[in-house]
Amino acid sequence: MECSWDFWVEQAVARLESLKVLRSLRPISLPSKESSTVEESDNAVLGTDDFETFDGLGAWDRSSVEIEIAESTFQKWVHDIPSSGNDTSCRDGHRTLMACPPQSKMLLLFSGNDYLGLSSHPTVRKAAAKAAQEHGMGPRGSALICGYTNYHRLLESSLADLKKKEDCLLCPTGFAANMALMVTLGSVSSLLAAGRKPLNDEKVAIFSDALNHASIIDGIRLAERQQEAEVFVYRHCDMVHLNALLSTCTMKKKVVVTDGLFSMDGDFAPVIELVELRKKHGFLLVIDDAHGTLVCGKHGGGVAEQFDCENDVDICIGTLSKAAGCHGGFIACSKKWKLLLQSRGRSFIFSTSLPVPIAAAAHAALMVAKKEEWRRQAIWNRVLDFSDLTQIHITSPIISLIIGNEETALLASRHLLKSGFHVTAIRPPTVPPNSCRLRVTLSAAHTLDDLKKLTSALSHCIKLSDVDGKNGSTIRAPKL
Repeated sequence: MECSWDFWVEQAVARLESLKVLRSLRPISLPSKESSTVEESDNAVLGTDDFETFDGLGAWDRSSVEIEIAESTFQKWVHDIPSSGNDTSCRDGHRTLMACPPQSKMLLLFSGNDYLGLSSHPTVRKAAAKAAQEHGMGPRGSALICGYTNYHRLLESSLADLKKKEDCLLCPTGFAANMALMVTLGSVSSLLAAGRKPLNDEKVAIFSDALNHASIIDGIRLAERQQEAEVFVYRHCDMVHLNALLSTCTMKKKVVVTDGLFSMDGDFAPVIELVELRKKHGFLLVIDDAHGTLVCGKHGGGVAEQFDCENDVDICIGTLSKAAGCHGGFIACSKKWKLLLQSRGRSFIFSTSLPVPIAAAAHAALMVAKKEEWRRQAIWNRVLDFSDLTQIHITSPIISLIIGNEETALLASRHLLKSGFHVTAIRPPTVPPNSCRLRVTLSAAHTLDDLKKLTSALSHCIKLSDVDGKNGSTIRAPKL
């Protein structure tokens, strides 16, 4: 069945144009202090020759997995005392943060999302510092007013290339990106209804995995509340259930949205099966690749590249706060979809644009990740190492050690804390009752010795042979 979404989006954009509410992005060029013309400035921004890369881990990489906390914070955590964060060390009066607390603890971080260790990379740091020195923070307004610059445009183009899409729309966060897309999806039905309330069969039918991220859920709820969409939740990764829901749905405008790599369970969406269902039912396929971008696939294109189906994914949502080690969100899509999103995505329209140094740093991170392919290989080596050390079968750098009750999970987390490891116990409402877990995340900056020490500490607080390795039964490394 041929998908009609291209036609519907084209009609929706035409409707906005006829109402004279189609919004435009017009980049403001920020001249480089080292260049005499705007053209030279753009070339300086575009150039990647000064992006220094390395052949292996450097001393700076350890700062992405080693953290320091004040002794008072440590004690509150150990004794489960609530904190509002006011126990950080600072001088009274001027409120100047001290470089190092007088009494502190060093911890090895195994609960972050900086999968490639890029947040501390010298090239990423230099890009942010250079942009800040030359242009300040910016961006002075929303993207549709005056906050969209040549730095933002360059980052969008680089992300579109990474995801093999025509274009890309930057958003302030990954959460905002999902909210913008879900609300925009719902608006298609009202735009095509041309001023009247859409009939039930004219609404958009959104099919969502039961374990999708909160930002997807909240965006869908908002679209549903505006009476522009009807929502169908299918059992986690259950393609039989999804097929049954699609087969009985009489609505024409169907959308299936799923995480590519699930953040709490560490398992992959059944992308190949989703692509087959897309061919059968003609729905729009949307993948939130927050945790797969730069981690999966030979070139870091994400889950779609790993499963060799980039052309079958219509829209890809992502974030720059995970493997890119920076901040911000994005929606990689067609040019028509971008026009629609920037005109109807409220969380994009009414948010201040990314600061210029952040955009510069994120672009540098993409370039480093592209050149330092060994980082992707390193993190997948750590996945294999953890599996060998624990005999727990895992499929990704996100390791969900299901323990069960809340008390046991908290005790395990505190034991790891005392042993020098930052591993958080995940409890309701983040996960369902009696499915509390330790969520361990791996990084390219971790070493085999780090993993040996962690697994030794784990073995003293939980029986690894009894742990439910929720994220799969076989190692499924990317095509590198």
